[in-house]
Amino acid sequence: MTEAAATRSASASASGAAAWADTLLASFAQAGYLRSEPAILQPAEPFLDLSGEDIRKSLYLTTDPTGEELCLRPDLTIPVARDYLASPRTGQPAGFSYLGAVFRYRDGAPSQFLQAGIESFGRQDRAAADAEMLALALEATTAFGVSDVEIRTGDVALFNALIDALELYPVWRRRLIKDFNRKVSLTDDIERLTLATAPGRNEYEGVLAALAGSDRKAALALVTDLMSIAGTTNVGGRTVAEIADRFLEQSTLKAGALPRDAVNIIKRFLSIAGDPDDAVAQLRALAGDAKLDLTAAIDQLESRVGFMAARGIDTHNTRFSTSFGRGLDYYTGFEFEVHARGNGSEPLVAGGRYDGLMSQLGAANPIPAVGFSVWIEALTRHGKAAARGGAA
Repeated sequence: MTEAAATRSASASASGAAAWADTLLASFAQAGYLRSEPAILQPAEPFLDLSGEDIRKSLYLTTDPTGEELCLRPDLTIPVARDYLASPRTGQPAGFSYLGAVFRYRDGAPSQFLQAGIESFGRQDRAAADAEMLALALEATTAFGVSDVEIRTGDVALFNALIDALELYPVWRRRLIKDFNRKVSLTDDIERLTLATAPGRNEYEGVLAALAGSDRKAALALVTDLMSIAGTTNVGGRTVAEIADRFLEQSTLKAGALPRDAVNIIKRFLSIAGDPDDAVAQLRALAGDAKLDLTAAIDQLESRVGFMAARGIDTHNTRFSTSFGRGLDYYTGFEFEVHARGNGSEPLVAGGRYDGLMSQLGAANPIPAVGFSVWIEALTRHGKAAARGGAA
């Protein structure tokens, strides 16, 4: 199936979406974002590496004659990024828009559906680029006739900066950041980490003793050697890296619990929410009280809020929360969702900053990246509802 045919098919299934989508693409082009049309068939490895094996059950997979695992693209961010990295413009500022079919198993919903969006690569003015993404995302909702929206924002870089400033054990840092990114209950996990390990011997006492004070590289080497001797590459579905991380956690917990003062600081941080300007003030107060250097991360947030206001976004009606995250590991900074007012779970547009993704996809040097995806189905549905309401 060609890209054009796939797009026409998805357009036909999403009644009324095509006209609005054309308007959307025209607005993206006017803003300077070139149309990108990545191949429908993509290497599966980047999606599995960056989203985890859990995504496998939703992918449509095949294998080519060489044995390489391929899939129908489940989204367009990674394919657009791969095409950019393979182009002569790699490393230079460049912006792309897209509209095309994506393929992902969804229980009770069509597995082929339209996705639109923007990806911006190489811009060093991160705060301004972040604000531009949110402004264009709001224009996307307007193009579909949806104007009564809620804007939810966060910044994982702030949480990362806090954890770094607290100088926790590396294993705790990885675990807490993983919890944050995947929307696991941080509060519950933090409480578990504050409890001292119960007395008594562990069946892996020797391994834990050998790992005491080790870094992740050393732990991975030790576990790799042990599993090689045992003649296995995984246990109970866990990879070598996952087993090494688990041993490191246990070894660290035996050396002592997560400090209570660090727990209190993290909880205070996660309670900050509301008006972005108020959040900046609360974050500076927290950093001062705890004597932590969070200046660079807070300055970036404050600068972004300023650029948002300059683009006409009503920041006082924008909710910022330090605990907000989109549940994906590759975000590194600003994250946002735009919802129809009163709709709690389903975003109309969602995106954020993912600077680390480009290196993970093979970029020789770090490349800033930010973008968003437009959920055509949801916008079409809410756009029709708004039109019916206006007609009434």
